[in-house]
Amino acid sequence: MSWTQEKTDGLDVWMAAHVPGYVGPLRVEQLAGGQSNPTFRLTTPEHAYVLRRKPSGPVLPSAHAVDREFRVMQALAGSDVPVPPVLALCDDPSVVGSMFYVMGFVPGRVVHDPRMPGFSPADRALVFDDLNRVMAALHRIDPAEVGLGDYGRPGAYAARQIARWTKQYRASQIHPIPAMESLIEWLPRHAPEGNETRLVHGDYRLDNVILHPTEPRILAVLDWELSTLGCPLTDFANHMMTWHVAPDLFRGLAGEDLGALGIPLETEYRARWLARTGHPEPENWNFYLALALFRMAAILQGIARRALDGTAADADAKAVGAKAAPMAELGWHIAQSS
Repeated sequence: MSWTQEKTDGLDVWMAAHVPGYVGPLRVEQLAGGQSNPTFRLTTPEHAYVLRRKPSGPVLPSAHAVDREFRVMQALAGSDVPVPPVLALCDDPSVVGSMFYVMGFVPGRVVHDPRMPGFSPADRALVFDDLNRVMAALHRIDPAEVGLGDYGRPGAYAARQIARWTKQYRASQIHPIPAMESLIEWLPRHAPEGNETRLVHGDYRLDNVILHPTEPRILAVLDWELSTLGCPLTDFANHMMTWHVAPDLFRGLAGEDLGALGIPLETEYRARWLARTGHPEPENWNFYLALALFRMAAILQGIARRALDGTAADADAKAVGAKAAPMAELGWHIAQSS
């Protein structure tokens, strides 16, 4: 994807009209990551901002919802869930080529490897505890109290997730993945009938938060594209995939010596979240994990399709997309062990 001087000039004019305190000139650079929505750092002589936009070209239905990201972060400002300050949303594609929003730049650390190289065991323990604390805080929020009572549909969240990601997988399918077909058949038969409805992030993990520059605590939670109203157990299982996925598959912890690293075991980490949210121990935990891995496989398949179509935001999209099949196979293995 190219970013032209014409886009910079148009964005400069738009920022001056819509972002309080903005004064150019403006410099734009694309940030690493952002497989789904291209992300850019905007720098002026006095301030720094971040721009998130939809990718160019055709996109899957309901995907790349930057307007939803903007809305949920705006609603959570001042809550126990730290978010960046959001400043303005633009739904006019003529400015930079697609819908986008601008938020304040939060200085800090983004750690992509959950093993957290360079951290002490004590600091790893504190970071993981803060991850747990912030997610529990999110799941304790009453959506109606923060103006998000209409942010999604209540009830039957797991069934809707199965249907949604089956549809997304079919829309981006390149070749058959047998484990995905098995999960598409298995998951609906084992879905719980109903769950509590809360605000869910949809992609909460270490590399989607900003850590304080020097302290082991979270300053901001990022990447709210998949957020909605849903089942907190499903959301938490998405987060806990990390304990089941190997580092070479997708930023995981499977096979690592967690005690030596200072990272809590899966059972300990889950117990903390259950205590903080007041949830009882789930009887069908493996269903939620299998669903989480199925969903991730569908997301990876979407990245593979965008790489094939030439609309991917990241140069490594082809390699990332190739991990859809092993992710689905891991999910099917967990489903069979239920």
